[in-house]
Amino acid sequence: MNWEPWTGCYKVSDGCTYCYFYGPYSKRHGQSTVQKTGEFDKPVDKTAKGAPRIGNGKTVITCFASDFLILTKRIDRFMVSLPSDWDGGVDHVTVGGETGQEARVCDYDWVSRIRGQCVSAGITFWFKNTGSFFRQDGAVRKVNPFKQN
Repeated sequence: MNWEPWTGCYKVSDGCTYCYFYGPYSKRHGQSTVQKTGEFDKPVDKTAKGAPRIGNGKTVITCFASDFLILTKRIDRFMVSLPSDWDGGVDHVTVGGETGQEARVCDYDWVSRIRGQCVSAGITFWFKNTGSFFRQDGAVRKVNPFKQN
């Protein structure tokens, strides 16, 4: 189940130039703004029969249209963004390359190091996609990330 409580991000560096947010999302929501969405209260909402809209044990994927602490390309913000009562640490890491003509290269060695850190820490890891440009064994390949399984 997806949940987007807010949308938006603040452009802070040249690394943000080709972020997916500044493509389709910026056309609908504007750049460098953060807005609460109509789904903000979804976790506490009830169905017409009074049952929780998001039931116990459901996996909730969130914050794809924002740069909050759940999904971030700016890991340096992670510790400052955590609530003071956060005690679960990191349970999962997803890695994926950037897409588009101007995407930065995703490097296999970088992905492999992150995966190794996850294995050592006993947390799950998902390599989502290579992005449009993928470096492995010194060679950069152009890839159509939308054809990856």
